[in-house]
Amino acid sequence: MRRLTCHCHLCVLCRRTGSNISGASEGRADDWNLEDSVFESSSQSTSDITGKDAVPKKKRRTRIPDKPNYSLNLWSIMKNCIGKELSKIPMPINFNEPLSMLQRLTEDLEYHELLDKAVKCESSTEQMCFVAAFSVSSYSTTVHRTAKPFNPLLGETYELDRLDELGFRSLCEQVSHHPPAAAHHVYSKRGWTLWQEITIASKFRGKYLSIMPLGAIHLEFHSSGNHYVWRKVTSTVHNIIVGKLWIDQSGDIEIINHKSKDKCQLKFTPYSYFSRDVPRKVTGVVTDANGQAHYVMSGTWDEKMECSKIMNSTHASTSSEGKLSKTVYQTLSPKVLWKRYPLPENAENMYYFSSLALTLNEPEEGTAPTDSRLRPDQRLMENGKWDEANVEKQRLEEKQRAVEFILGHYSNGKQEESRKDYEGYVPLWFERKVDPVTGELICIYKGGYWEAKEQQDWSACPDIF
Repeated sequence: MRRLTCHCHLCVLCRRTGSNISGASEGRADDWNLEDSVFESSSQSTSDITGKDAVPKKKRRTRIPDKPNYSLNLWSIMKNCIGKELSKIPMPINFNEPLSMLQRLTEDLEYHELLDKAVKCESSTEQMCFVAAFSVSSYSTTVHRTAKPFNPLLGETYELDRLDELGFRSLCEQVSHHPPAAAHHVYSKRGWTLWQEITIASKFRGKYLSIMPLGAIHLEFHSSGNHYVWRKVTSTVHNIIVGKLWIDQSGDIEIINHKSKDKCQLKFTPYSYFSRDVPRKVTGVVTDANGQAHYVMSGTWDEKMECSKIMNSTHASTSSEGKLSKTVYQTLSPKVLWKRYPLPENAENMYYFSSLALTLNEPEEGTAPTDSRLRPDQRLMENGKWDEANVEKQRLEEKQRAVEFILGHYSNGKQEESRKDYEGYVPLWFERKVDPVTGELICIYKGGYWEAKEQQDWSACPDIF
């Protein structure tokens, strides 16, 4: 067995966060019960975890043009941005990567196989482990990706139809420009649906840049009705002024299954020069509705996540000052649930894109005329024509400002009422509703996109490019 000790100051925090977990001894791999068939299959091989052995139906591109060597004085632009919301400040594409924020949001699905495995779990606490690993996996692509994605234009969309190849299809739409917000809906025929509306708040603090994604991520499994909700942590870009840019993730993620009331508390430990901890560490505990701990999660957000089944908990003793001393979990040996794919060859010259990211901006026939693949400044940048891309970016931004001016002065009775949440813009494929789980206003997919694509009827799409 493996003993894991959690040290903290309050027992409730210990129970909720499992913040400082350290392993003392390893157990044998065959200590796991046979009933944990999903976990057993997860430990067989990396290809089994990732689904890399699946044969793609369509040959996808494996490279893009190398990034040109353009020099730019970052401080000359950033010094006027301290404390400001960066989405309102026009920035040259030199700081960008040739993907939109909608495409980056779609990248969260890179390890969708974790959700396919979660469908097969008989226990909701087992399923929570896979959902937790999935929530961490979306950060793995950020470790080298210091360039910013393009801010989508209002009404811009992005689809990723991999229904035949991977079992899912995804649609994003930019539903607000100030603040920038994107609605996202994913359906998988393998038994799950994911949706979210994410608003990105970003501020330059002088030495570092804080990126705070706001909004809840929803995941529902079709057969069980298990409905998970969580939110993203804060991303920080360091060394804005001097040195090499690097990214850290920090904060807590609380995942709640609103049907069973199971919870998972994940802690992303911020990097510290003085800490002996493994960099980019993530730890957590999965508990049931009664607060009983069932699994310990451990790993790093850039490499892998493991899960250890708890066999026994020694409850914490309390000191005379009323402070908690420790809680000890005895666990079986860990199972690897998720492991990061290696980067493609020559990735350092291709913006450190993963194999999936390299395919996201690949031209595709039949998409909506508002699709990010058709955005001209982004396409010029990808092709290495940065000067032309900057000119085109300015044209598109001026065109968008003109449209916003017209929409801002739009007035027509009831239509005005329905448009006020979006600066006069009505989303085409989503509608704003009160979410019954969180009570928040959220953009929910209302249908019609894939039918329009099948008929190639894009008459409702705005002219944004």
